[in-house]
Amino acid sequence: MESTRRTTVAELVGQGWGDHRPGLWSEERTLTRHQVTAEAAARAALLADLLPPDAEPHIGVLLDNTPEYPLWLSAAALAGAAVAGINPTRRGPELARDILHTECRILVTERTHLPLLAGLELPGLRLLVTGTEEYDDLLAPYAGAEPDTSRAAPGDRLLLYFTSGSTGAPKAAICTQGRLAAAGRSLVEQFGVRPEDVHYICMPMFHGNAVIADWAPALTAGAGVALRRRFSASRFLTDVRAYRATYFTYVGRAVQYVLATEPRPDDRDNPLRLGFGTEAGAVDAAAFERRFGVRLVEGYGSSEGGAAIQWTPGTPPGAVGRATPGLVVLDPDTGVECPPAAFDGAGRLLNGDEAIGELVNRGPNPFEGYWRNPEADAARRREGGYWTGDLFYRDADGYLHFAGRADDRLRVDSENLAAAVIENILARYDGATAVAVYAVPDPVAGDQVMVTLAGNFAPPAFAEFLLAQPDLGTKMAPRFVRVVERMPVTATNKIHRAGLRREGFRCADPVWWRPPGECAYRRLTEEDAEKLVAEYREHGRAELLAGQPKGPAPRT
Repeated sequence: MESTRRTTVAELVGQGWGDHRPGLWSEERTLTRHQVTAEAAARAALLADLLPPDAEPHIGVLLDNTPEYPLWLSAAALAGAAVAGINPTRRGPELARDILHTECRILVTERTHLPLLAGLELPGLRLLVTGTEEYDDLLAPYAGAEPDTSRAAPGDRLLLYFTSGSTGAPKAAICTQGRLAAAGRSLVEQFGVRPEDVHYICMPMFHGNAVIADWAPALTAGAGVALRRRFSASRFLTDVRAYRATYFTYVGRAVQYVLATEPRPDDRDNPLRLGFGTEAGAVDAAAFERRFGVRLVEGYGSSEGGAAIQWTPGTPPGAVGRATPGLVVLDPDTGVECPPAAFDGAGRLLNGDEAIGELVNRGPNPFEGYWRNPEADAARRREGGYWTGDLFYRDADGYLHFAGRADDRLRVDSENLAAAVIENILARYDGATAVAVYAVPDPVAGDQVMVTLAGNFAPPAFAEFLLAQPDLGTKMAPRFVRVVERMPVTATNKIHRAGLRREGFRCADPVWWRPPGECAYRRLTEEDAEKLVAEYREHGRAELLAGQPKGPAPRT
């Protein structure tokens, strides 16, 4: 199709002009593709007048998945500007840091998020609050604007989206118009996206998954887009049917949340033909297909674009895909390639210590760097390759299996977190003389937060302390707290994180935990640990506990 030859997102936006098919649905609005392009053109014209000529052309977007989000993405593309997706789960100084670091001079937000900005020092920032009379009045003079796709070039920045890593603070990865347009083309070709398709976007649009894997291919193919303000498992199938959605993306535990809803006899009566995402796990992917009749395709792509693994027919359960030329699994300490994984008769990994390493791309890659962060760029590009920061192992047939995040990274419910940021907050707790934050595998997908705390631990006081921290994001609170008299250290006097991670919640020290859905901490018992391990087995992730002791120490 002609649209697949477009080289900028601005051109993809412009092709909607004159197309009067419905193109954007949400809870409160339906817009044709022509209206989407016209609304984007109006916002692009407004941007041209509002952005100072001596400033970076960056706008922050702090919105839920409302129609304004794709409209501002489209507007930025037409204006040759870039959108910094601002995460509403961030708090206080950390939220301010994200806005200031990306040099945003304009922040588009909505009334519900204004309390997040109260009291923050954001000099030189202009707020545009959608859904207000002032906002409508500001846009009114530009209502007749037409799209001008000539202002954009493939190399223009379009996205600045945050990802975490070893440097602690989130890094803003750069994605240009050319890379996003190419990603859209690739997914259109891979999945045969058609103009009559409808892409259901229920993952947050400040996350790269929703924009790169859901919005971009829909825009490329001229397909429709349906929005859910915030992910809702109970509304998932209702929305899919109402919008006649044929495709959706997911990350982390979203698939499990949908599977946890009450089954109905007509679950398979839906228009979906494909779900594409990461970390659902083989067990839940199979359960989803049995229940809804919809195939889930698991893929892998580093947020920054430096490496990707594509599922192909024949990929074994639990694997992401085959290693393509250039993709290798290396020991991060020695740079030597890890040996293939060995499995027992039940498919359990036997040699995780030597087989699991960091995925590195030694071939061409489209990584475009981080905004104003040369140290992070250098950490990614080294020794002739792109180091993903993600752990994998390779089986004897060349298929790659995801094994978690690098040492000081956590991925909790689809969000990347940095251990150092959480540690700095928990260190304020009066009873703590030292804290170490690290990931333990989640039974279903991604990680859970665990902290080892040296000092005095009082569960009620610790829970109250967490609630009182304004910069503790909603996904940062520890699930497990290991209490020690003295923090274990290495020979170089560094905290022995590898040992803590290896032991996890099954260790000789007392461990307190918050069961899912609870705020209070209670002592982890042997029975609790056994139930947790059973859940890991149920979801095919028990091998991630390999090397840990078989159970917690008995109570004393």
